[in-house]
Amino acid sequence: MQKVVVDAVGEQCPIPVVKAARALREMQEAGTLEIHVDNEIAVQNLMRMAAGHGVNARWEHTDEQKYVVTVEVTSPVGETPLEELEPACAPAGETGLLVAVDTDVMGRGSEELGRTLMKGFLYALTQLPRLPETLLFYNGGAKLTVEGADSLEDLKGLAAQGVEILTCGTCLNFYGLTEKLAVGSATNMYAIAEKLAGAKKVIKP
Repeated sequence: MQKVVVDAVGEQCPIPVVKAARALREMQEAGTLEIHVDNEIAVQNLMRMAAGHGVNARWEHTDEQKYVVTVEVTSPVGETPLEELEPACAPAGETGLLVAVDTDVMGRGSEELGRTLMKGFLYALTQLPRLPETLLFYNGGAKLTVEGADSLEDLKGLAAQGVEILTCGTCLNFYGLTEKLAVGSATNMYAIAEKLAGAKKVIKP
């Protein structure tokens, strides 16, 4: 019987689920998969993941801030059940999905939380089964594509897989960031309007 342990303590959503999904897919024989996390949201997400793929799971509260989710694997899961959790790296131009980012925070309320959520969102994009065709960054969103930005490596990874990343040149200039653009290319408002009008689906976090 195989036993695999995934340490996701301290990790923000969606990383615990992504790590667990990869480990589950890589299991070659029956056994157990243990995922260690430190928050109830991660527990709930992991339990939903297990239920969604037809495997039994249970969880226990082992310490004040520690939880263990145990997934019972009776046979190798293989590629098919988990393909929706892993990037299929669809070539640019095939998905028609455009993500429009107009701020460096996600949602309203705490800016600190908003920055954490935006970082998690951009990471989650890298784990979609079919990658977006285009990412547009404008106004405050322009701060996410420059040197020193928290999600820069995730964006570079998307660009390397064919995702088009465009940042409003006027916005970069306004914030004094023109020379610091570190991924993708600068664009203009006509091109932004054209991209939005031609997209099959637009997501705005």
